[in-house]
Amino acid sequence: MISENAKLNPKIFSEDIEQKPTRDGYGEGLLIAGEENPGVVVLCADLKESTRSLPFAQKFPERYIEMGVAEQNMATVAAGLGVSNKIPFISSYAVFSPGRNWEQIRTTIAYNDSNVKICGAHAGVSVGPDGATHQAIEDIATMRAMSNMKVFVPVDAFEAKKATIAAAKIWGPVYLRFTREKTPVFTSEDTPFVPGKAEIFYESKKPQVVIVGCGPILYNALLAAKELEKENIGVIVLNNHTIKPIDEKKIIELAKKCGAVVTVEEHSVIGGLGGSVAEVLAKNYPTPMEFVGMKDIFGESGPPEKLIEKYGMGAKDVISAVKKVIKRKK
Repeated sequence: MISENAKLNPKIFSEDIEQKPTRDGYGEGLLIAGEENPGVVVLCADLKESTRSLPFAQKFPERYIEMGVAEQNMATVAAGLGVSNKIPFISSYAVFSPGRNWEQIRTTIAYNDSNVKICGAHAGVSVGPDGATHQAIEDIATMRAMSNMKVFVPVDAFEAKKATIAAAKIWGPVYLRFTREKTPVFTSEDTPFVPGKAEIFYESKKPQVVIVGCGPILYNALLAAKELEKENIGVIVLNNHTIKPIDEKKIIELAKKCGAVVTVEEHSVIGGLGGSVAEVLAKNYPTPMEFVGMKDIFGESGPPEKLIEKYGMGAKDVISAVKKVIKRKK
């Protein structure tokens, strides 16, 4: 059943549940962060409408810097601002930032522990028609491997807003990952969001598997959990919005309780959330695992929902992974 402590949207399984892109939450969060702290500035690589940086630019034009199509330069300029008592947010598509400017982020931002927030929009295969060249499916892996970097992957627009506001209050580099398409808004204003603390969204009375997920794809894990209940297969669904620093204590606790783990992410299964969870368990409590995400393959152009299904990230794929890991556990 849905966890009461999570305070999720009452319409969570309703057909008319509100849908918004997580990037909308980023835009809303920027405005609040800018109002709360005059040190917040926004830089964008000629994509202020797509990344939802436009409202900030309109309200605080003196604190908005249009960099043009120059992601490497954007990162370097932000690094200087970040060590000069400013809180710069840099915005672009994830394939360009942190994709194209990864080395500048590493050397000028992370190495110097500069107070910069890197905001990668249009991540994952759900970018859809833009195709493989614009579908960032490696960004979590490359960013979590970077020293001094924190990584947030919000599940919906509400959580994206909270993550953006929280990032402005945290010292040091933060990577925030957002999606393009409208996805269910299944949390609420009251749903807890604490960086580094995973939250249980769904818990059966007798759980056999814990599903650990991040990003909007977590909604498919919740749909899967509801269907699995009908087959008397109990699960826990854990929202692991912070990939780094990951909530090791909670993951170990639930792995011990359930004895099996499935990870769910709209990202390569190599090096992302799944890899992070596997590292935690290999070191502390080896547990049977299955990984739902992009296999070792690039995506293609197509409708977002069809790409999610084609590449094995739908609710039915989560159900299949749960049943598979239960057999391995036995």
